[in-house]
Amino acid sequence: MKLQDLEIIVTAPPAPGWGGRYWILVKLTTDTGITGWGECYASTIGPEAMKPVIEDVFQRHMAGENPENIELMFRRVYSSGFTQRPDLTVMGAFSGLEIACWDILGKDRDRPVHALIGGRMNDRIRAYTYLYPLAHHDIAEFWTSPELAAESAAEMVRQGYTAIKFDPAGPYTMRGGHMPAMQDISLSVAFCKAIRGAVGDKADLLFGTHGQFSTGGAIRLGQALESFSPLWFEEPTPPDTIDDMARVARSVRIPVATGERLTTKSEFAAVLRAGAAEILQPALGRAGGIWEMKKVAALAEVFNAQMAPHLYAGPVEWAANIQLAASIPNILMAECIETPFHDALIQGSIRVEDGFITVPDAPGLGIQVDEALARAHPFTGTDLHLNMREEPCDYQNGNSFAGGAPPLET
Repeated sequence: MKLQDLEIIVTAPPAPGWGGRYWILVKLTTDTGITGWGECYASTIGPEAMKPVIEDVFQRHMAGENPENIELMFRRVYSSGFTQRPDLTVMGAFSGLEIACWDILGKDRDRPVHALIGGRMNDRIRAYTYLYPLAHHDIAEFWTSPELAAESAAEMVRQGYTAIKFDPAGPYTMRGGHMPAMQDISLSVAFCKAIRGAVGDKADLLFGTHGQFSTGGAIRLGQALESFSPLWFEEPTPPDTIDDMARVARSVRIPVATGERLTTKSEFAAVLRAGAAEILQPALGRAGGIWEMKKVAALAEVFNAQMAPHLYAGPVEWAANIQLAASIPNILMAECIETPFHDALIQGSIRVEDGFITVPDAPGLGIQVDEALARAHPFTGTDLHLNMREEPCDYQNGNSFAGGAPPLET
C-alpha cells in the first residue's frame, strides 16, 4: 500500500464562524483505493499560500511511501532543508497529512486509530467548551458582559459540561506581552465571580489569555483570580517565553496550561523541563500529528503533567484529538466546539453527550466526512485563520476580546 493522491479542501464555516475563518482539510488516497482525512491547523500564512506547502511536503516526503512509515516521514519533514528543528508552517502541513495516514491505516485494518497506538485506555473523554453567545445574546455585548457569560455558562452546565473556558482580558495584540489595564483585571474578576456564582461547584473555570501578558502582568492578573480556584491559567505569557511562564507558574496558585501554538516534542519538552506548565494543550493539526503527540503524552507522564488537546478548528482535528485521548493515561479533558456545521461535516459521527465524548469504535478516525458539504462552503476571504490586532492595550477606555477571528455577521 502506497500513498498516491492528495486533495486539499479549504472549507469556511458559516456565520458566526466559530472554529476560525477556515479549515484546511486534506484527503489522501492510496494505490489500493483507501481514503484518509486530516486537517492542517496552520494560520501563519493564508490558505492559498498554504496549499503549495502542503503539496510540496506530500510530494517531496510522502508520495509513494507506505502510510505505515509515520516515523520515517516525520523525520524527513522535520529535517528538510537542513532544519531539524520545529517549523510551525511545515509541521502544520505534515500534521494534517499524518492524521490522514492514521485514518488510512485504521480503515485498512478495520480498527480505530487508538487501537493502533496502544489501545483503549479511556472509553469516554471529559469535554470542555469555550463560552459562546447564546442565540438570544447580542454578540458584540457578550464579550464584556459577566452576566451574559454567566448565563451561557449555566446553559453549558445544564447540557452536561463540567468545564468552561473564557477570556475577558483582551486585547489580542501583535505587540507581545503587555501589562493588563486595571479595568481588564477588574472585568476578569467580575467574569469569574459571575460565572462561579452561576455554576457553583458543578464546573471548573478555565481562564484563557492567549499569551497576551508580560510576566509581571500575568502574575498580577493570576493572583487576582486565585480565590475563584480556576482549574487552569492558559498561556499567561507569549508561548516562547518559557522561563518567564515558569515564573508565573511559581507565583500564581493556579495550574498553568499551554501548547496550542507549540509544535513537536522539542518545544513541549522545553516547557516541561522549565516547570512552565503542568497541562499541555497541543493542537494536533499543528503540533506534529498523532504519533508525535503520543510521545509528548509520554514525556508529560514523567513530569506528572496532563494533556488537554486544544481545538479551534474543524471536526477532523477534533476526531484526531479524541483518538489520542483514548489511548493515554494522563488525559485531563478535550476542547469541543458544537455547531450544526461541525456536526454535519462529520455526519454526527462524534458528539458530546452529558459532558463527555464517547470514543468511537469505527475504523480510522471514526468519522464520516461529508465531502460535498465541505466543498460547498469554500473560503473566499482574505483573513488568516486567526488574526492579531495592531492597536495596543487601551488603558483609558478598556478593551474587548472577541477572539482572534471575530464572529462573522449572520
